Amino acid sequence: MTRHGFFRISAASPAVSVANPEANGRATMQLIDKLDSDLVLFPELGLTGYTCGDLFAADSLIDATMVELVRIAESSASHNQIIVVGLPFRIDDSLMNVAAVLHAGRIKGIVPKSYLPTYREFYEGRHFRPASRHDPPHVIVDGQAIPFGTDLLFAFGDAVIAVEICEDLWTPIPPSSRAALAGANVLVNLSASNDTIGKAAWRRDLLRSQSGRCIAAYAYASAGPGESSSDLVFGGHCLIAEDGVLLDEARSLLAERPTSQTETVVTCDVDLQKLAHDRQVIGSFDDGKQSLQTEYRRVDLSRGPLRSNREDLQPRATLLRKVDAHPFVPKQSAELESRCEEIFAMQTVALTKRLARLPETTPLAIGISGGLDSTLALLVALRACDAMQRPRRSIIGLTMPGFGTTEHTKTSANDLIKLTGITGETIDIRDLCLNTFLAIRHKPLGISIDSSTTAESLQESLRDVPSDRGDLTFENVQARIRTMLLMSRGFVLGTGDMSEQALGWCTYNADHISMYNVNTSIPKTLVRFLVRFAADHYHEDPTTELLHRVADTPISPELLPPAADGSIRQETEASIGAYELHDFFLYQFVRYGFRREKILFLAKQASFSQPFENSLIEKTLAVFFDRFFKNQFKRNCVPDGPKVGSVSLSPRGDWRMPSDADSDAFL
Repeated sequence: MTRHGFFRISAASPAVSVANPEANGRATMQLIDKLDSDLVLFPELGLTGYTCGDLFAADSLIDATMVELVRIAESSASHNQIIVVGLPFRIDDSLMNVAAVLHAGRIKGIVPKSYLPTYREFYEGRHFRPASRHDPPHVIVDGQAIPFGTDLLFAFGDAVIAVEICEDLWTPIPPSSRAALAGANVLVNLSASNDTIGKAAWRRDLLRSQSGRCIAAYAYASAGPGESSSDLVFGGHCLIAEDGVLLDEARSLLAERPTSQTETVVTCDVDLQKLAHDRQVIGSFDDGKQSLQTEYRRVDLSRGPLRSNREDLQPRATLLRKVDAHPFVPKQSAELESRCEEIFAMQTVALTKRLARLPETTPLAIGISGGLDSTLALLVALRACDAMQRPRRSIIGLTMPGFGTTEHTKTSANDLIKLTGITGETIDIRDLCLNTFLAIRHKPLGISIDSSTTAESLQESLRDVPSDRGDLTFENVQARIRTMLLMSRGFVLGTGDMSEQALGWCTYNADHISMYNVNTSIPKTLVRFLVRFAADHYHEDPTTELLHRVADTPISPELLPPAADGSIRQETEASIGAYELHDFFLYQFVRYGFRREKILFLAKQASFSQPFENSLIEKTLAVFFDRFFKNQFKRNCVPDGPKVGSVSLSPRGDWRMPSDADSDAFL
């Protein structure tokens, strides 16, 4: 356990010797010695083997099992670990299939199986009886009274652990569902699920689904190939999921050389703070607690404070989970194309609905800059017009070169208009901006102007301006002139993305505003990815080459004069930091509400497209928080647009924040 809320779980399936508790106990302890985890989970009936059949009725087997249980419990005194093992357990005249929870040298609790499969290849009802409301609350083991029942939760710092056994998960309402409502955030399952064709995929779906419904971590350890193969094969399938996502899995069947002695181990760090955040904000989770009819008992496994964010709790050197450096971007997988198609489809359907409410003669106006955002908006607009069988000529692509426009982006913009078949218009905004400077008596970038100054002469004078000189009024006038022209030409499709909204990297009442914005919940890293994906999957050369050219262009508002060689001088990422860092910070803060220290820790664990010095990560995070808080007033006044991913900054939906909030507590 660390102060960042990570809890390490190992799900293990050791080599088993059927009906040999001593050998199984030894194999169990050997695995425990290898694992540096907070919790180690073993399979169902692992101390005897699941396939003992009628040998479960033999007193000698049960007696030997209890000896091993006590021995493993005593050995746990030298490990600061929670150990969960499966065994047959005698209560009065009955035998039950149970899980024993061990910690600090003692048996802390025993949980019986609720549902016994007695169908097809399973016949547990022949040997065991299920849990019932008549079970005693305590049992005696080795002279000690041990809590017993399905109503037990085990508290260890921030972790609250609930146990269920195999078939329990496959029922309509698994016991873990009720335990989660009672506060359990780590659910564990000891299983002996045999392998048949397609069954592994079904297990994955069950685990992902149950962890998502319960907003919990779910660990699963199943019996391996050491079990009897008289009729069945057991694959040692071990999995760990978290809130609907499979973190990792392993199967002994898929080992390079699987044998009956092959063991399986999977270890992951689950994020308890992330789970706590989601449970806090998802009100329907709390609503479900009203249906609870069971009073759960908590068994405290730790002597320290229940909260684990103490300063003396330090992160482990290596985090055993993947920290996604690009959480908004679809992964390279079999589902990649369908995921991207889904994003485009959501943007397209949203736009077609809005266009359907307008007269068919209304032109759709887009400012085409030759940059990423406007290109993605154009690609969506093309799809919408094609879907509605509207001519592409009804889209007006307005290029508005100004004092910062380069030949590179101007060429890209003109080529986009030509290749896509939309209506193109060009309006040089420099004269309009010059007139505005004169009207408001402004010296652009410190240059004196008068009625004799022309746009060309001002452009020439700007070549000599030092590259480090800024002028916000000079930039804002150009941005607002462009918006005025767009608003006068038709229904304006906005192009600004979510990253710009988060950082306030837009001019208020200029590129900040439109009549509808299909990019409103698309962050910059996803914009770039989607443009490249569209280039490779939906278009052919020369359009493909052009879209890659756009994606490779440095991100810039092009509101300051170009460099002496005509290249882009005003690179956004040189001013505020890399967008892949800002998007990472945005996701961790808005989606999970993480503290600054945890976001930094995660960022240093992630593999970005380039190595970032720790000092640069910290500096960029400070910029993110500063700009995020200062620019909420812009986000409180934005046009309609569709939510696409799990994060949105719409003031009407996901993110409602006062414009004058203080950032000190977050820095």
